[in-house]
Amino acid sequence: NADVLKMAPRLKVVSNFAVGTDNVDISACSERKVAVTNTPGVLTEATADTTFALILSVARHVVKADKYTREGCFTGWDPLLFVGFELKGKTLGIIGMGRIGQAVARRAVGFGMNIVYYNRNPLPDDLANELEATYLSLDELIQTADILTLHLPYSDKVHHLINKERLKMMKHNAYLINAARGAHIDESALVEHLRSGNIAGAALDVYEHEPQLTPGLAELDNVVLLPHLGSATVEARNAMAELAAGSICEIFSGKIPENI
Repeated sequence: NADVLKMAPRLKVVSNFAVGTDNVDISACSERKVAVTNTPGVLTEATADTTFALILSVARHVVKADKYTREGCFTGWDPLLFVGFELKGKTLGIIGMGRIGQAVARRAVGFGMNIVYYNRNPLPDDLANELEATYLSLDELIQTADILTLHLPYSDKVHHLINKERLKMMKHNAYLINAARGAHIDESALVEHLRSGNIAGAALDVYEHEPQLTPGLAELDNVVLLPHLGSATVEARNAMAELAAGSICEIFSGKIPENI
């Protein structure tokens, strides 16, 4: 932020080891002619994988079943033990259809899901057809989705995009997935809805007040919680490191990095 920049008068570049830049005051950097770069693209597939790990975890009660088994509660096969639901034929609602949203959609095609999406601008027809994705208005998408997943960058305009009113729009048996930015969701409202059973559950990799959890969230058994692991693969983190370092080298060589 501006206070940090004042303490670093020789600073030339902020190379963000992530795709999001909401942790950098870009306007303050621009005023001081400090370049800001990020690492998009190389973490797309890893984050999409994490999203589907979250989806499968809540759909099939993976975390609860693991705990149940470790605690010695498993005494034999039971036809109704931790029954979940199949993804085939379910509707996946994607908010934000950039690189990561599209990668999630490609995975959903393989699972036989119906894909609906909301984006600032609809996809070109050929890409939408390839992804078998149908454009809906935001509120219609929220009302339609069996699983609602967020993949949009953060800005003040989308703060608490999923608020109390929109949580009420969701199906009672729907799940909410967030591997984007925590502040997209009003987590206090989410806790209320999860406690009351107004939605079936949620799976989160990011948090509104990260790394702190909203009070009550950790006590719920219909939530899967990860410690911001979206891009945590060896392949993605190595590529991010190379891209971040390469941007610094280009700045000091007088070049304009691709990801400035």
